[in-house]
Amino acid sequence: MEKILTKEEIDFLLTEIFAGRIEPAVELAKQEGQVCVYDLFNNEHKVVVPNLDVIYDSFIRYSRVNLSNRLRRIVEIKKIKAQPYKFDEFLKTLPSPVCMAIYKMDPLKGAALIAMDSDLVFSFVNCLLGGTGSPTIPSENRLFTSIELRLMEKIVKDVLADMEKAWAHVEPIKMNLLRMEMNPRLVTIVPSEYQIMTMSLEIQVEEFKGEMVFAIPYMTIDPIRDKLKTGTQFDVMAVDPQWANRLTSELLDAPLELTVELGGSCITLEDMVNLSIGDTIMLDKDSRSDIVVKVEGINKFMAVPGVRCGNKAVQIIDIV
Repeated sequence: MEKILTKEEIDFLLTEIFAGRIEPAVELAKQEGQVCVYDLFNNEHKVVVPNLDVIYDSFIRYSRVNLSNRLRRIVEIKKIKAQPYKFDEFLKTLPSPVCMAIYKMDPLKGAALIAMDSDLVFSFVNCLLGGTGSPTIPSENRLFTSIELRLMEKIVKDVLADMEKAWAHVEPIKMNLLRMEMNPRLVTIVPSEYQIMTMSLEIQVEEFKGEMVFAIPYMTIDPIRDKLKTGTQFDVMAVDPQWANRLTSELLDAPLELTVELGGSCITLEDMVNLSIGDTIMLDKDSRSDIVVKVEGINKFMAVPGVRCGNKAVQIIDIV
């Protein structure tokens, strides 16, 4: 129920106010809460996707080999940094000219893009056409030709195939190239205020370097955040069954030295020097007693001596 002041309490408050001992504005201000502005799309409130960099580590391993084979040059790839942006701010960071590939990550919603600077594009094109890989760029920053875009489309399809492999242990994703683009103003994979997660990679083709940037909307990978986290942890701890089978097979085929000691004897050096053909050495064990079987010099089994199919043999009777 609502609390109502009595007549005496009202008279007391009026008296205090008229006397100047209570200031209504000050008392009311104490009851008011402080307003805090919270921008859901502000980069200060960074959204971190756990273990996303592990995906790019896997991608680098695959792509380093495939790009080297495609370009017939030694290619090195390393991560530079991961950075969240609002989409419109990300577009402002792109150089001019820039080659962009927009692709779909089925069955996830939305689209993502790959951006490559002109140095990287011209270096790739030079290699594909049999050159040295030097990114010889004209004095003016011209746009890419249709032939250059077609060649880059082949590179992008290889990159997307490697990215599929990198995502496979977390979520089976099919990467489908939608189109190639040069003008950032014509690219809208998400509204301008939406957040995207970027990863910059430095790609070195022999002595020439360029930058490739992956940009994935946060809303695209948000549905699989838990899978991404648990999937990469499982990948670290799990044992590959094929690897275990191969290891078992190799161990079973490993050669070992097996020796059987029938017994021992202690003689002097003089007796040993004077031994000749036909001499008999008496051992410290009876021929019917158990003998030790050693594997690589270590006692492993107990056995009894005998003959099988005309060959000297031992029968294992116990494990040491």
